[in-house]
Amino acid sequence: MTALHTNPLFDRLADAERILVAGAGGGFDVYAGLPIALSLLHQGKEVLLANLSFSHLAGLPLADWAAPDLATITPRTAPHQTYFPERTLARWLEAHDYPATVYAFPQTGVQPLRAAYRALIVLHRIDAVVLVDGGTDILMRGDEAGLGTPEEDLTSVAALAALDDVPCRLVVSVGFGVDAYHGVSHALVLENIAALEREGAYLGAFSIPRATREGALFLDAVAHAQEHTPDRPSIVSGSIAAAVRGSFGDVQFTTRTSGSELFVNPLMSLCFAFDLPGLAARCLYLDRIEDTHLMRQVHSRIAEFREDLIPRPARRIPH
Repeated sequence: MTALHTNPLFDRLADAERILVAGAGGGFDVYAGLPIALSLLHQGKEVLLANLSFSHLAGLPLADWAAPDLATITPRTAPHQTYFPERTLARWLEAHDYPATVYAFPQTGVQPLRAAYRALIVLHRIDAVVLVDGGTDILMRGDEAGLGTPEEDLTSVAALAALDDVPCRLVVSVGFGVDAYHGVSHALVLENIAALEREGAYLGAFSIPRATREGALFLDAVAHAQEHTPDRPSIVSGSIAAAVRGSFGDVQFTTRTSGSELFVNPLMSLCFAFDLPGLAARCLYLDRIEDTHLMRQVHSRIAEFREDLIPRPARRIPH
């Protein structure tokens, strides 16, 4: 049993030597895992970074592929591409003297993504995986009124759920409240977390203070990404960074959110941690996407699952 003065997530990772921190949902999700990755690096762990990618990977030369559906991204990969979060992160890592390789998975179904994860795990003898979602839709079990955009997140969960040879598999959700504009009821998120607590899969939460070394570096990395991706800055990473800085309310930092009212708040800087197999066991449609090979199959299987569903209605957090 973990003592109160220790962190359950890092306690689970204490004996791991080679840890993979991976973004679950594409885009800039890997940035949400950066504070944890940096903390592990500063503890002397070997840490690899990976991301389910929205970047254009199809045009990369054969030499950039470590295995099928597993691209190796460095600071010099595809210099002509303007939107490339994995390369942007690799450049920031290099500038700060950290290992500057970020692996990228193209958008596929569960089966090829699992094979790519397995190849990466074998290649680097990974003994722990931390899957990170920038947002909370990874916590949706499928019967909620609004799921947000769970397809990529739950494809990642399903891919890793069957890799039993990795002794430690964890999920971290960062950015509580950011998915409200995607229809997620955060009262239902809290209800789901409570259920995961009862089942022993919730490992508690901790914040990313800006006064820590990792918090300050995270803010610097997000600012760097915003500078180098001015046309498509990450709303999620920007919101989390604003919360880490202590901003509150309708904090507008990109024209992408013009016309929407944001609610940046301190809960966005909390990292909610979970046991991945326990989280996977609560998803009501995970078996339906198990044999998928394409992301569009994942979309259609989830839609089919919800056709005759009577959803749990959205709830309001009392105020």
